[in-house]
Amino acid sequence: MEGILTARQTAGQIAQRQMGRIQRQYRRLPFLRIISITIVVLLLIPVAYLVLRAVDSGQDGIDYLLRPRTLNIVQNSLNLVAAVSLSAVVVGVPFAWLTSRANLPLRRVWLVLGMLPMVVPSYVAAIALIRMFGPSGLFEATFGFNPMPPIYGFFGSWLIITLMTFPYVALPVRAAFMNMDPSLEEAARGLGGGRWRVFWRVTFPQLRPALAGGMLLTALYTLSDFGVVMLLRYNAFTRAIYISYENSFNPYRAAVLALVLVFLTVGLLLLERYISRGRRNYKVGTGAARRPPMVDLGVWRWPAMLFCAVPVAFGLILPVVVLLGWALNPNVTSALNVNLGALTVNTVGVSGLAAVTAGVVALPLAILAVRSRTGFSRWMVNTAYMGNALPGVVIGLALVYFGIRVLPGLYQTMPILIAGYLLRFLPFTLASTSGALTQINPSIEEAARGLGLRPHQVIWRVTLPMAWTGILAGVALVFLNTMKELPATLMLRPTGFDTLSTRIWTASDVGSYGLIGLPGLVLIAVSCLSLTLILARDRWA
Repeated sequence: MEGILTARQTAGQIAQRQMGRIQRQYRRLPFLRIISITIVVLLLIPVAYLVLRAVDSGQDGIDYLLRPRTLNIVQNSLNLVAAVSLSAVVVGVPFAWLTSRANLPLRRVWLVLGMLPMVVPSYVAAIALIRMFGPSGLFEATFGFNPMPPIYGFFGSWLIITLMTFPYVALPVRAAFMNMDPSLEEAARGLGGGRWRVFWRVTFPQLRPALAGGMLLTALYTLSDFGVVMLLRYNAFTRAIYISYENSFNPYRAAVLALVLVFLTVGLLLLERYISRGRRNYKVGTGAARRPPMVDLGVWRWPAMLFCAVPVAFGLILPVVVLLGWALNPNVTSALNVNLGALTVNTVGVSGLAAVTAGVVALPLAILAVRSRTGFSRWMVNTAYMGNALPGVVIGLALVYFGIRVLPGLYQTMPILIAGYLLRFLPFTLASTSGALTQINPSIEEAARGLGLRPHQVIWRVTLPMAWTGILAGVALVFLNTMKELPATLMLRPTGFDTLSTRIWTASDVGSYGLIGLPGLVLIAVSCLSLTLILARDRWA
């Protein structure tokens, strides 16, 4: 036994020494630091400029902030965040349990269908719901009544965003259910605990970190959503900022609102970090890990299938059916110039360019984050992650102000549009690339150095080929989100440059629904392809 322990300690010491040598080697690479510092500075400039604009407003900005209308915007946004987050938990946790711990019929099919609402842009779902259940909608015209409450305002915004975001809760909670140690629940039942008591006292505490992460993603999505609150006329932050920018173009008011929205998102991030701090749910005893047993639903399998079918029907099937109706109706579509080919080329082209740029930019930051664990490197990486907490309308507003005042030659050009996408979605590729790099044994890179390769050759010939699946998944994730991004595209795009999302938005604004059907279907189809690329990462690896 002592020999085994000594061997393990020796192996651990060797691994630590190898990691230390690798870290020292990467610290001596000035080009990585120069590139990373340049990237972080470029990311901080527009946000810093937005802060300065808000501070310059002085007493006028404070007075505007304390107006009843502004306080009402804050209250509306917080109410929507709280309602959507709780509703996503109510839908997402049972959905995760049914698709992981119960013998639900067609369990894998329901899992895939339940995740697909993530590829449907929220503004497309809002347009479909308005057309179906809005005043004089298809349902009322067909059956003579409307079973829904008034769709405009809080109810419609809450319903649609909940349908779009419950997968953000279901995915991490499902993973927690599947990785949970069943011996804890078995021991609790052996001590006389009933099913509900065991769930609340044993199972639920183990779900808290995953639940907190999923609720954070849901809350951030709700705060940053633009299309739903605009279409349904709910006066939340993003709608108020965009109206202030578009109608009056009052830079101070829009900057003050944007700064308050930034503070709220940062507050949510700090709250989630506080809730998850110090929580550990791994097994500390001996014995092999095993999967929890499946629960027999019995007669409850049919109500369970109905429960899974409702969000799928409203979040996926309804938008697709409405879009198909518009696309296949010759009286609506044939007389309209859709320019589908040009729209698709523009969308795929700009999304691909943004995704590749994000993949290239994230690589030096990820290498420093994983291989050079200094305080300065951690600060740069954390700063780069800040973009994920900034809504698209805030990023668009910051870059508009910065472009007009500092670099007018770049205003409404492709570089500033790509910069907006990069600031918004760089954290996706950064997280995926960092995760891939952590799975590469440093001894492999050290062996390559011992064979005479220079550090940049090691990165190109050893590190990149081993991490390419993670990098590709991050690139695909940026591609997926860039195609659906609406406010930043509307505010930063070059004059005359249309994408699928902007065409859908402008068509809905003037009531030309024939222009929505085909672009909406193509947008969802291409999004599904990018989601398939993300899910295929493990198989390729």
